[in-house]
Amino acid sequence: MLEIADQPERAKAWVDLEDPTRPAWDAIFSGYQATVDWPGAAYWRDLVVAYPEAKIILTVRDPERWYASATKTVFAAWRFLRSPFASVLLGAMALRNPAYRYFPATLNRMIADRVFGGSRFDRNHALATFDSHISEVRRTVPSERPLVFDVAEGWHPLCSFLEVAVPAADFPRKNDKKSFSRRRLTDTFRAIGTALSGPAFAARRFRSRRTTPGARRK
Repeated sequence: MLEIADQPERAKAWVDLEDPTRPAWDAIFSGYQATVDWPGAAYWRDLVVAYPEAKIILTVRDPERWYASATKTVFAAWRFLRSPFASVLLGAMALRNPAYRYFPATLNRMIADRVFGGSRFDRNHALATFDSHISEVRRTVPSERPLVFDVAEGWHPLCSFLEVAVPAADFPRKNDKKSFSRRRLTDTFRAIGTALSGPAFAARRFRSRRTTPGARRK
């Protein structure tokens, strides 16, 4: 999801998956060797079939701790995107880069509706969805394919499964509450800057067209 936030033009490819003439997975993942988080995780059933040789990592944790974390991070971000301020902000950003208009659709259609059935803010439903997802992956995917992994285990089981060397750096905590909030604040200020430049960009284009020699009003 962080890649889509940084490159909103990639969101359209995920939105197009709902179209019967959906693009090939190879086109979506061009330039990438792996996918983590949503929206890719929402299509795990398709990806397991599309990439039969791919390694699968099923992350697990205490459901209550997962929900507590989600309410302060990704669910909070979803609530923000439903606000009038976010609608105005994304609309202004779309003047500069039309791809931004696909970002809410990616979150809502690909994740909120597809994964949570539209009831992501209901605690009991969210916890049931979390548990059923883990159970279905374990039941559906051949046992030799996935690594069932708790991030508290650190690098060693993960690197052993992926057959790569263990890094010297500490195991990352990019999506904990503090780092998520810090990134969200940074992204909001960056979005405001982009939004403010959007109307100016549109105005410059309009003035340029009005002052171009030979330009006529239609």
